[in-house]
Amino acid sequence: MMNDLLKKSALELADMLAAGEITSLELTSACLDRIEALNPRINAFLYIDREGALATAAEVDAKRAEGQALHRLAGVPIAVKDNIVTRGIPTTCASKILGDWRPPYDATVIERIHEAGLPIVGKTNMDEFAMGSSTEHSAFGATLNPWDVERIPGGSGGGSAAAVAAFMVPLALGSDTGGSIRQPGSVTGTVGAKPTYGQVSRYGLIAMASSLDQIGPVTRTVSDAAILTELIAGHDPLDSTSLDEPVAPLLDTVTAVEALRTIKGLRVGVVKELSGEGYQEDVLAAFNASVEKLREAGAEIHEVSCPSFDYALAAYYLIMPAEVSSNLARFDGMRYGIRVEPSEGPVTAASVMAATREAGFGDEVKRRIILGTHVLSAGYYDAYYGSAQKVRTLIQRDFERVFNEVDVLVSPTAPTTAFKFGDKVDDPMAMYLNDVATIPANLAGVPAMSIPVAVSSENLPIGFQIIAPARADQTMYEVAGLVESLSDEVAAVCPAASWEEK
Repeated sequence: MMNDLLKKSALELADMLAAGEITSLELTSACLDRIEALNPRINAFLYIDREGALATAAEVDAKRAEGQALHRLAGVPIAVKDNIVTRGIPTTCASKILGDWRPPYDATVIERIHEAGLPIVGKTNMDEFAMGSSTEHSAFGATLNPWDVERIPGGSGGGSAAAVAAFMVPLALGSDTGGSIRQPGSVTGTVGAKPTYGQVSRYGLIAMASSLDQIGPVTRTVSDAAILTELIAGHDPLDSTSLDEPVAPLLDTVTAVEALRTIKGLRVGVVKELSGEGYQEDVLAAFNASVEKLREAGAEIHEVSCPSFDYALAAYYLIMPAEVSSNLARFDGMRYGIRVEPSEGPVTAASVMAATREAGFGDEVKRRIILGTHVLSAGYYDAYYGSAQKVRTLIQRDFERVFNEVDVLVSPTAPTTAFKFGDKVDDPMAMYLNDVATIPANLAGVPAMSIPVAVSSENLPIGFQIIAPARADQTMYEVAGLVESLSDEVAAVCPAASWEEK
């Protein structure tokens, strides 16, 4: 049976480590044993670094025994999405084109994790180059949802979400371009947050769409997400989009509101365009119940309208592929990753590039590159890409307008609970609709997070999304802490808790 330690939150484990009740070696070994036992079943990890994780754990234990001052999370294991570069450890973006590439440097967030002493247990599965909403587009096989292995764990960060939901690890990092932390969070019963754009350095995050990408936490509690965000956030001179301002005390904010269980005078906006037609009945019922709990806790509930949100999905799927076509041009078979020479004809730079990209990229990546190249081409730029950027501006203005009226916005995180494998893989438009509620926050660069609030009639988790103004991450965590304190504990009933470790 599962080690009882693994059911605890990261902060509970951190306190046990500090008190000397357990060692990091014991905790990290327990995580690694569960990963190695269950990963063949759900495929959450693409690479497991047992040796490196145990070495870090032993180092932390030695420092703690010497009485050295340590970060509160020191010794608590963490998993990392496989599009965040890690020196000497394979970083593949779940794509064949990168092969067994081992980066010569660490991403800034990885450097901060190393400095704090968190053992990195491995790299998690994802949709190839973060392109997908189901983790069915990984070149190394789909990740399964630990709530129901016949269903998707969300995407593109399904590996990180499934690893945390299945109690393989208490903490993980993901990346969110159009909802790739929050949507997996919704369908796996985990907490996932996208910070304000620029709050967390993107240096070392392999770019999908640079103006949209943001690294964030994947956890089982809001408090764990808060302290992990505090750890990885902050100015980075290596990232030109990094915000040069102090990190808010997110954990203290969550702790205070959870103790009070009320926020008098909080103005909560229910977004008219992010519910209704196309949303599953169970999802809407759970959302409305959570809104009512906020009302009872002292919040003022206002329905708000953001008309431009109706066009967010279309704008996103023009802007994002355009940036994809530019960012993925570097994968050419010349500098790193695999190199494939043509079977016929002369071996030239162009023919090698074509053969490499044909063999290395999957269908979804090729689809988005082609679409992006088309919308940027002469004659189509203004009609498509230019128009999408104008819609983006309208979305930003809608956010500015409604945030003069309310403190936060709320909506369901995803229109449905986890769907079954294969249901939408052959219908790109149906797959893209899973991101309809999460995309506006990325287009505007504002913070947003998903927390589990209920389970459906099919015993599948349902997420609740909170969106705050730019740089108001502290307010977002305050509301998330309140909603969590008013909701039933969801993660504790994940079926993976009773799985045998054979």
